[in-house]
Amino acid sequence: MLTVWELGTRIGWIDAFFWSSPFTILKTGIVFFRQGSAVSDIWFTFRSTIAGFFIGTGLGAAIGLTFWWSRNYAAIAQPLIIAFHATPKLALGPLVILVFGMGFASKVAMAVALTIVISVLTTYSGIQAVDPDLQQLMYSLGATRWQVFTKVVIPSVLPWIISSLRVNIGLSLSGAIVGEFLGSQAGLGRLILYAGQTYDIALVWVGVLVLAALSVVMYAFVQHLEQLLLKGVMHGTQPIKE
Repeated sequence: MLTVWELGTRIGWIDAFFWSSPFTILKTGIVFFRQGSAVSDIWFTFRSTIAGFFIGTGLGAAIGLTFWWSRNYAAIAQPLIIAFHATPKLALGPLVILVFGMGFASKVAMAVALTIVISVLTTYSGIQAVDPDLQQLMYSLGATRWQVFTKVVIPSVLPWIISSLRVNIGLSLSGAIVGEFLGSQAGLGRLILYAGQTYDIALVWVGVLVLAALSVVMYAFVQHLEQLLLKGVMHGTQPIKE
C-alpha cells in the first residue's frame, strides 16, 4: 500500500498536495522528532488524557454507586445524564475554555466530560444486576444498609466498572484532542490543527500517526491494568476453604 501510494504521487495518479507521500511524511516525522516539539506535545496530550481518564472514571463510578441508595433519585438523575451524554461536547467548548482557560485544566475537563457518563451508566447497569436475593439475605441476617452496600453492592459492581476502562481511555484521548482543537499552546491536537491550517499535509499525517501510536500504548496499559484489577477482584471474592 505504501509503495503504491509513493509511486502514485511520483507518477501523478495521486495529488501529493492533498495526500502527501510516505517518503515526505517520513522526512517530516524525522524533523519533528529531532527539531520539533515532539516530546512536549506527546507529554501534554498524555497527561491530560490520563488525568481525564482517572477523574472521569472514578467520579462517574462514584455517582453511579449513589443510584443504589434511592430509586427516585436514580429515576430523576438518569435522564439528565443521558441528555448530557447526547449533547455534542464540542458545543460545550466555549464554556469550558471560559471557565477553565486554555491550559491543561480545560483539556482534562473535556476528557472528563466524555468519560464520566459511560462510567455512570455502566455502574448503574451493574447495580441493577446485583442479586436481590443476596441483599435480602444480608438484611435478614441483621446487616445494615451500609454493610450491604460495602459487602455486596460494591464487590458486585466492580467488574462492571473495570469493564468500562477500555472504552474510557479512548474517549478521554478524544476529549483531550477536542480540547486542544478548541485552543491550546501544546499537544498533538494543536499540532494537527496547526498543520491543517497551514496545508502541511505531511505534518498532519505525522500527528495522526503519533496519536495512533500513543493510543495503542495507552490501550495496552489499560488492558493490563484491567487484567490485574479483575484478577484482584476474583481473588478477593473466592470462598474461604475450611
